[in-house]
Amino acid sequence: MLENIISSLSNYLLAISNGNLMIVAFYAGFFVALMTTLGSLLAIMSHKMPDWGVDFSLSFAAGVMIVASFTSLILPGIEVAESFAPVGVGILLGIALIYAIDRFVPHEHLVKGYEGPEELKNRLKVVWLIVLAVIIHNLPEGLAIGTSLAFDVKRGVVTAIAIGLQDFPEGTVVSLPLATLQKKKLQPILMGALSGVAEWIMVLVGAFFFTLFHGFLPYGLGLAGGAMLYVTVKEMIPEIYKHEKNELLVTAGFFLGFYIMLFLDSMLG
Repeated sequence: MLENIISSLSNYLLAISNGNLMIVAFYAGFFVALMTTLGSLLAIMSHKMPDWGVDFSLSFAAGVMIVASFTSLILPGIEVAESFAPVGVGILLGIALIYAIDRFVPHEHLVKGYEGPEELKNRLKVVWLIVLAVIIHNLPEGLAIGTSLAFDVKRGVVTAIAIGLQDFPEGTVVSLPLATLQKKKLQPILMGALSGVAEWIMVLVGAFFFTLFHGFLPYGLGLAGGAMLYVTVKEMIPEIYKHEKNELLVTAGFFLGFYIMLFLDSMLG
């Protein structure tokens, strides 16, 4: 039944887009940006979020991203190229890209604290540091959706649905700490929405580039997969386990996201 729903949704999007993949990418990007913004709206209701809520949300997102890295990106890339080499190169490029961004763009993690050039530490407000951290995490997600759509519309729709689901709690995770820091409501919501828009833009960039240069698609799928793996393994997992509490809940959240993404992807047969 779910497979029929996904197929119908994909066909509907193609129909209303007159077969234009960029319009489908526009809708997919809008969906993930909307989910992030809706999550940010929870800042209106509360300035506080328990530690377990933050950890569970991040671990759920990590589970989704781990599976999506392989089933929606790396394995399809190998299928397209009929070889591991271009995908392997793409994975290394994705890791290097996010490493460079992580190394040179200042940002503030919720647990680990500041990362980036020390000379910029005092020049940017904590608010923008946190927003930059979330945007860095969201860029690979947007690229993953765009490149998945360029490979196969149905797979791209599944990826957008799964990432959109985990973007809702991610929007909450970024907005509530900002609301706590600033004692305001509107700006944290706008900041959360901004991170969603950044992801939306990357969906369009990925879909446009790899539709135009289809021969580079295996590299792009590997790049998006490598970037997502880097963010998940290097950033998200250490973040959620650093406190050494709520470990059972964190692990449960990870496998919930893992199973949901795997289940959605299995609908493609």
